Amino acid sequence: MTKLILVTGGNGRFAKILKKKNKILNLRFLSKKDLNILDINSIEKNIIKYKPKIILHTAALSRPMAIHNSDIIKSINLNIIGTANIVKLCEKYGVKLIYFSTGYVYECTKGNYKESDPVKPFNNYGLSKLGGECAVQMYKNSLILRITMTEKPFAYKKAFTNVFSNYMFHEEMVEILPKLIDQFGIINVGGKSRSIYNFAKYHNKKTIKIKNFDKKIYAKQTMNLDRLKKILS
Repeated sequence: MTKLILVTGGNGRFAKILKKKNKILNLRFLSKKDLNILDINSIEKNIIKYKPKIILHTAALSRPMAIHNSDIIKSINLNIIGTANIVKLCEKYGVKLIYFSTGYVYECTKGNYKESDPVKPFNNYGLSKLGGECAVQMYKNSLILRITMTEKPFAYKKAFTNVFSNYMFHEEMVEILPKLIDQFGIINVGGKSRSIYNFAKYHNKKTIKIKNFDKKIYAKQTMNLDRLKKILS
């Protein structure tokens, strides 16, 4: 594929894996120093310089989750305002936008959420990513990927047996990304629906079982992946 794709958050966890593992896409990675999503002029300068066909917007504030409670200004700036800035410049120059969102935009109380289901985030991180989604959905030349992924190896020694999700590794996301970039709308992206413990144990037999008793962490975070499976097949 020859179309140039600018990647925001070029030094982030996923971007580092994408840079290392990508063998198909024509990517240019831009760090915060190269492209500041809170600076309209910085975004515009890079679009004019590189003339991309697509911006892959991975720049975001994610972990630690607590920061979205302790510093809501930072969360709002990076995940909502920064994303809105990207949307405005993509619209101005006719650049397609691919936005990395999260399955946490769903309520996570019943599981198997379809892309068409109502959204109701249960924490501030989910709210901040949904805020970004609102801007992206106003721009029709866009694709929102609601992704559940993590780094490899699994970052924790313990995992919940009673919280269910669609975890996949960054490397798996890199592999399927080329098949998604020409899509539009919203796509749920993740792996097999299972408990976080079963996901972690599959890759590390020493993972320790624990149960979640935090009422702020909702247990049924799984997404319906039918659209994803149809595209990949």
